[in-house]
Amino acid sequence: MKAEKDSILILSGGMDSTTMLYEYADRIELAVSFNYGSNHNAREIACAAENCRRLRIQHLVIPLDFIARYFNSSLLSGAEAIPEGAYSSENMRSTVVPFRNGIMLAVAAGLAENYGLKHLMVANHFGDHTIYPDCTRAFVDAMSEAVKMGTFPGITILAPYTDITKSDIARRGKKLGLDYSLTYSCYKGGEKHCGKCGTCIERRKALRDAGIDDPTVYEDDATPLD
Repeated sequence: MKAEKDSILILSGGMDSTTMLYEYADRIELAVSFNYGSNHNAREIACAAENCRRLRIQHLVIPLDFIARYFNSSLLSGAEAIPEGAYSSENMRSTVVPFRNGIMLAVAAGLAENYGLKHLMVANHFGDHTIYPDCTRAFVDAMSEAVKMGTFPGITILAPYTDITKSDIARRGKKLGLDYSLTYSCYKGGEKHCGKCGTCIERRKALRDAGIDDPTVYEDDATPLD
């Protein structure tokens, strides 16, 4: 029996949410991307749109341009502001966009209720926890309860990747035969992935650990992974 299309997915266009899009395509009615003015937004959204087109899943792009105007983050301040080196809490803290996931989940909750859907899906993972407070299990559980209490149908958040790593996600993508060249990760936002920022290094490690031949074109892939 065919699964019910009961969910909306927050789809950035990066590896994690794109893997979730394919893994749970049978239940995703709608995918939404948010244009909030980050360095890499445009390239990610183009990937999100293409993957939704291939899966015939409706895709919305919603502007949140007030974030770039009023919030401070290196993610909103141009390529030069992005730190290079390992994906660690100390190195990546400047990339935090205050309460970004909370804002996006709140908008997605309204969309879910409007479209008659039961769940929001978000692709936070274990590696995000020490860096981004709005990616933790505690945050997701609390936000899910708030969304449930604040919507007539009691909409809840599904975050099945919360307790697994990016490498685990890539392994799932490998089983699905996912083409990771149709995803974008680099926080600098260039035509090519820089290969040196934390998200590029994390991407390279995840693909390596999953045994996937990396299809990504990097400006520099000489940065050590370990």
